[in-house]
Amino acid sequence: MSFPKNKQYYKFCFYGFLKNLRFFDAFFLLYLRSKGMSYTEIGSLYAIREILTNLLEVPTGIIADLYGRKNALAGSFLAYILSFYLFYIGNSYGIFLLAFILYGIGDAFRSGTHKAMIMDYLKRNNWFDQKINYYGHTRACSQRGSAISSLLAGLIVFYSGNYQNIFLLSIIPYILDLFLILSYPNYLNKSSKKSNKKFFSTFKDLYWVLRKPKVFSIMHSSAFHTAYLKSIKDYIQFLMKFIALSLPFFLYLNDKKREGFWIGILYFILYMLNAWASSKAGYFEKKSKYKIVGITLLSGLSFGTISGWLQLNNYYYWALLFFAGIYIVENIRKPILTGYLAEVVPQEYLASVLSAQNLYKTFLTAILSLVFGALSDYKNVGFALFVLSLILLMINVFIIFRLNLLNKPRKQ
Repeated sequence: MSFPKNKQYYKFCFYGFLKNLRFFDAFFLLYLRSKGMSYTEIGSLYAIREILTNLLEVPTGIIADLYGRKNALAGSFLAYILSFYLFYIGNSYGIFLLAFILYGIGDAFRSGTHKAMIMDYLKRNNWFDQKINYYGHTRACSQRGSAISSLLAGLIVFYSGNYQNIFLLSIIPYILDLFLILSYPNYLNKSSKKSNKKFFSTFKDLYWVLRKPKVFSIMHSSAFHTAYLKSIKDYIQFLMKFIALSLPFFLYLNDKKREGFWIGILYFILYMLNAWASSKAGYFEKKSKYKIVGITLLSGLSFGTISGWLQLNNYYYWALLFFAGIYIVENIRKPILTGYLAEVVPQEYLASVLSAQNLYKTFLTAILSLVFGALSDYKNVGFALFVLSLILLMINVFIIFRLNLLNKPRKQ
């Protein structure tokens, strides 16, 4: 790396670390199921959150660019904190719906904003050529936060025997992250390229930026795989639960405590692998003989198809391994595609474009979450994963090979 690990670098890293200390993540779906929610109800909650985020994505991105990125992030974390409290006290669909709405508002104000701050910081310091490595390393810290979070959550469930307290404890790191954001230098509050434009003129300019084929192509590829993972990712908990209860250890404990212990460990391993993948994104991008965007998209969908088939045939250990592969692929892709997008988008519109990308992602996630929930209720999770992944894989194989999006262009 040719950039120094200075104070701001560690602030960026610590932001992601704290943000991912959501102790409930490892048990979120299990918690909702324990409250009597059906798969279809859960799918509808996910979809409502994504639709709300969809409606707010671009306006909140423009607000962040015009009125301050630090301010947008601070508002985001306040919405998250209130959401966590409602999950803690929730015992009905209505309360969970309100919690999901607040979570969606938090996502809308956060998504794209912090990435834009990092890219702007790199341009100010003439380190923009290191964008994939730099963002990959900061994202790796986020994944380490998820690893520690899942391990601590497992211990909390192990000792307490319930899922509820982990929502309350998740508020603590988010309060710390709120103060960390406020400590960022004021010059990061807005883009280095000053703009006096008003909201609607900025919206018009953003439209012309998004019309560029190269910009939309990168947005589509990034959003598609992220939406796919986001719509299915929590269902890995059922595989982990099965494996946790099948292991011949701690048989004297009740099921929930055994789940807590082993699920925490399995998630810890998964997120440490994700951290490694993010930190090596720059290496993979340079070494690949093919267009890594296309090859990784097909790889992620293939892993999902194989995992679903393995679940249907009761090969749960192997199914978990291939499911984990989807996560790892996502963490290789994310820094690369964020770097690609930063290359082709004017800096003063980057937060807005990243929000537009997230709008597209949330639209896809809402649809996929509803379909996946309905398919799971119709038969089971393995069937839903196999059918959905196979359909998406066939669609993208056709598009990628039709447009020749695997081979890198030859150097002239």
